[in-house]
Amino acid sequence: MGYVGCVRRGIAKILASRPWTRIADETLVPAAVLLLLLEKDGQEHILFTERSHKVEYHKGEISFPGGKVDPGDASLVETALREGAEEIGLSPQDVTILGRMDDIVTLTTGFIVTPYVGRIPYPYPFQVNRDEIAALILAPLQDLSTDCGAEAPQVIQGEDRVGAHCFRYGDHIIWGATARILQQFLDVTMPTTELVHKDMGAGGSATSKGR
Repeated sequence: MGYVGCVRRGIAKILASRPWTRIADETLVPAAVLLLLLEKDGQEHILFTERSHKVEYHKGEISFPGGKVDPGDASLVETALREGAEEIGLSPQDVTILGRMDDIVTLTTGFIVTPYVGRIPYPYPFQVNRDEIAALILAPLQDLSTDCGAEAPQVIQGEDRVGAHCFRYGDHIIWGATARILQQFLDVTMPTTELVHKDMGAGGSATSKGR
């Protein structure tokens, strides 16, 4: 088994061994997303999308492929795969689902988001739907930083305005639900992602325990 196979097996084993938290609230809209891993230039990458300004929610934000449940979806993972196909031309049979993580709730738009971790081959013939997605971002895991500086977005908590938990990759600020899902992935898979950083010669961890 090669390097990627070992990482894939390690992440799948970790995700399978832990119970995930399901949130049930009929006042919120169910949705599902794909946190996709791929190997590019010998490094482990995560695929993000930059949402267009034509979409209804989260205009211009950095997100994972995914969206809300349609009536015809048989399951949440089917929702995530269908949205991946619609947004970036991802064929469901090309996605190896490694596991599911805890549901999260978006703070302002009223969604319950179920994240699935998957792996896809690379290079890949993406077909980007420009009405929904402005750009694809392939971020090396070792290059993610929690140092957002003065660009950290602000959120309302009670009567206070506080800095949102966020990650930076180059000029991109990853925050909100996407940052919380990414943080959960790094927290849950810490032994495996530390192995990725060590093997790829990263100078430091991209994780932070702050929420």
